[in-house]
Amino acid sequence: MKYKIILDSSSDMNIDFINDEEVGLEIVPLTINVKDKEFVDDDKLDIDKMLKEMHSYSGKSTSSCPSPYKYIEACSGEYNFIITISSKLSGSYNSACLASSMIKDKKIFVIDSKLTSGAMILIAKKIYSLIKEGKDYQTICQDIEKYRDERNLLFVLDNFENLIKNGRMSKFTATIAKLLMIKPLCIGEEGEIKIYKKVRTRKLAILRLISEIKEKVGETYKEKECIITHCYDNETGLLIRDSLKDYFKEVILLPMKGLCSFYALEKGIIVSF
Repeated sequence: MKYKIILDSSSDMNIDFINDEEVGLEIVPLTINVKDKEFVDDDKLDIDKMLKEMHSYSGKSTSSCPSPYKYIEACSGEYNFIITISSKLSGSYNSACLASSMIKDKKIFVIDSKLTSGAMILIAKKIYSLIKEGKDYQTICQDIEKYRDERNLLFVLDNFENLIKNGRMSKFTATIAKLLMIKPLCIGEEGEIKIYKKVRTRKLAILRLISEIKEKVGETYKEKECIITHCYDNETGLLIRDSLKDYFKEVILLPMKGLCSFYALEKGIIVSF
């Protein structure tokens, strides 16, 4: 195989997004650890069971990034592109970089998405389109970094518990949210999670999310895609999709997989564009 696109499972990517003999696609799973149980974030994962186990456990549940050897096994192409969750949120990027340094006979480009979920899918789809356009390896590497830096991610969560416990969100920010009793609209910025707008209720936060995206994209995104991912809240996902469908070439709605469900929890919504 000449080309291989590899993502970690925080991408919420479906393996059937790309079906091409020349370009392979592989998802490398992270793992979620609840008490003495390990849940592998692959297509066999029962997310409902994982969340129920986690909610019934009073201790701290954690996540683990893939080992370098998982990435080494995945790099079966002549040219390999690895896309990871933000390096400020997980060790997945460092693990992929270590794997890259151990492989001498293949080209490997590791991309820190600086975000997660649908933003990683958009990066993967852009790499695929550049390959099909006949771009050479170096050009793809250059173009994809610029494309990555132009992506946006906004989200609304009902529960910040796991982000706080696992140090993915500052305790100061979380404390402010709790004290003010708000359901903030949050943003992925410079690889970190930040409160973007302080909103009193979840309903208002969703409406603010929609209005902020419309304002950000204007007429410039008519030929671009938007990806919405949700954790057990298809209804809100459909509301956002229908509200944004005239602003993008395509708006895709997907359920979150294990890692994003673990951190976003029920009713979590992420919009990437």
